[in-house]
Amino acid sequence: MGSYLLCGLPACFTRKHKVAEAGPPADVKEMFKKYAEGGTHMTAEQLWQFLVEVQGHGGVSIEDAEQIVDQVLQRWHHIARFTRRSLTVEDFHHYLFSTDLNPPLGNQVYQDMTAPLSHYFIYTGHNSYLIGNQFSSDCSDGPITKALKRGVRVIELDLWPNSAKDDVLVLHGRTLTTPVELIKCLRAIKEHAFSASPYPVILTFEDHLNPHLQAKVAQMITQTFGAMLYSPESECLKEFPSPEELKYRIIISTKPPKERREKKGINNRKDISAKGKISTEDVLGKEPPDLTANQADDERSDYDTSEHNQCDEDNTEACDRVTRASGTLAYKRLIAIHNGKLKGCLKEELNLQLEKVRRISLSEQKFEKAAVSYGTDVVRFTQKNILRIYPKQTRVNSSNYKPMIGWIHGAQMVAFNMQGYGKSLWLMHGMFRANASCGYVKKPNFLLKEGPDDQVFDPKEKLPVKKTLKVKVYMGDGWYLDFKQMDCKFWSPPQFYTRVGIAGVPADKKMKSTKKKVDNWTPVWDDEFTFPLTIPEMALLRVEVRKYSMPEKDEFAGQTCLPVFQLRPGIHAVPLFDRKGEELGSARLLMRFEFYEADVLP
Repeated sequence: MGSYLLCGLPACFTRKHKVAEAGPPADVKEMFKKYAEGGTHMTAEQLWQFLVEVQGHGGVSIEDAEQIVDQVLQRWHHIARFTRRSLTVEDFHHYLFSTDLNPPLGNQVYQDMTAPLSHYFIYTGHNSYLIGNQFSSDCSDGPITKALKRGVRVIELDLWPNSAKDDVLVLHGRTLTTPVELIKCLRAIKEHAFSASPYPVILTFEDHLNPHLQAKVAQMITQTFGAMLYSPESECLKEFPSPEELKYRIIISTKPPKERREKKGINNRKDISAKGKISTEDVLGKEPPDLTANQADDERSDYDTSEHNQCDEDNTEACDRVTRASGTLAYKRLIAIHNGKLKGCLKEELNLQLEKVRRISLSEQKFEKAAVSYGTDVVRFTQKNILRIYPKQTRVNSSNYKPMIGWIHGAQMVAFNMQGYGKSLWLMHGMFRANASCGYVKKPNFLLKEGPDDQVFDPKEKLPVKKTLKVKVYMGDGWYLDFKQMDCKFWSPPQFYTRVGIAGVPADKKMKSTKKKVDNWTPVWDDEFTFPLTIPEMALLRVEVRKYSMPEKDEFAGQTCLPVFQLRPGIHAVPLFDRKGEELGSARLLMRFEFYEADVLP
C-alpha cells in the first residue's frame, strides 16, 4: 500500500523514467582525442594546452593544470589519485561539467578600479529595508544584510521621526509598513558591508527629519562607523574618488540641509492644506518633501550667527538653537555625495556646468521621457555626475522596470527592489555577476568619452554588428536532485528545453529555443545558436530552462543571466538559479561560447 501513492497520486498514473548519467557529448570526446593526441589519458601538460587554446586561459600555468588534475582525481577517484596523474575522457567530462572548477565567469576583479565613481555601474537597491511589498510589509535589517551579502553597494534608508520625535525610524512613509530602528540598520550595515566585496558601500537617505534628529543621526553614524566613514575634505568635489581609493569605506549621500532650507517652504504649507498630504518618494515613489514654512524658519534661526552671542545660562532657547545649528552642520559634513535638487527644466539642469559633481534622482517615468527627448544630454551628464533612477509609485508589489535603458544612457544607480523577483531582476543579477560580483562594473568607453565636436554616444543611433556570439547548449543535469522533493509535478516524465537569448540594446535582443527532450532527467540537446551583437559591451546572455507541460503552462526549471563581455570562451558548466536568484543545488548546463569579429562568419 505504501508504494501505491506518490505525491498523493496513484502509482499507476506515473510513468517510470530513467535517471541515468549521460556520457560526454561528441564535441567533448573530440576535444579529448585531439589534446590527448589519440591516447586514453590526458596529461596535465595536455590539459594546459587545451585551457590556453580553447578556454582562453592565457595566464594559466602547467602547475595550475596539475592542480586541476589532482582536484578531479580526488573528487571522483579517491584511490586513483595515488596511482596516476592524468585524466580519462570521463574525468575530462566531469571537470568540464563542474560549476566550481570550470565556471563561465572569472572570480577575480579584472577591471580598472581607479577611475571616478561616476565611471561605474553600481549595484543599487531601492527601499532596501522592506521585506516584501511597498505598502504593508515589514521593515527589517534582514533584507539589508541579504543585499550586502549578494554584493549590493547602494543601500537606501528612509528616515522618519518616531511618534515622540525623539528617535529615528526607518520605514516607507505614510504606508502600513512597520518600522525598524535606524541604529539596528546601521549596525547590520557595519557588520555585513564588506562580506561580499571590499569596495565602498553608499547609503542614500530619504530624510524627513528636523535639525535635532539630523544631529542625532550624525552622532549615530559617527559612533557606529568610526574610521570606516568617508568624509570629504571639501563640500565641492570636482571629481568623485575612485572605488579603489574608497575600499572598506561607508559613504553618505542625501540632500544637504542647506539645499533643502532654500526650497519653497510657504508653498509647501499650501500644498499640505490643499492636498492633505506631502508628495514624497516614500509615498510610493516620489521625491522627498520640502520643509514646511515653520521648519524653514527654524533652520534660518539655526544658522543665525547672532545667536552665538546670546547663548548663556539665561537664554536656553538661544542655546538650543545654537546646538541644533551645530548638529545640522555635523550632519551636513557627513554627506559625501550631494543629491541635487532639480529646480528648472530637466534638459537645462542636465547641461549645467557646475564647479562640483553631484547626484540627481529621477523616477523611471521621468527618466524614460528624458531618454526619448534628450538622451545624449543624459549620457553627457553621467560622464561626470551620478544619476539614480528609482521605480515608479505604482510598483506596490515591489516589481522592477527594465534596467537596460538606464545603463545604455550611463545611469550609475539603477535602483531595484531586491526583495522582488522576475526577469528584470534576473538582468540586474546578471550585470553584477561581472567583475567578480564586486558591485562595481566599469562603463564601456563609448559612454565615457566625447568624440569630435563634443559629440557623445547616442543610444538611438543604429550601429553595425561588431561581434557575433555563438552559443552551443550541449546538455543539462541536476534537476532530479533539486526538484524531486520540491514539486510533485517533477515526478512526471520531464520534457526539458532551454531558451537562450540576448538582453541588450533593441537591435541585439533575441530569444531562441532548443528542441524538447522527452522522458529524460539528463537531456542532451547539442543545439547551436548565433547572436550578432552591435554593442557586445552591454549585452547579457539570458538562459532559461523550462519543462514542457501541455496543455498547461510550461514549468520553470531554472535560469541564469551572464554578462557577455566577461564570458570565457570554450566549454563551461553554467549553474542555474531559481526565480528569486538563489542558486540551485545541482541543476546546471554544459555550454560552449565562441566569439567572432564582424567580418568573420562563424
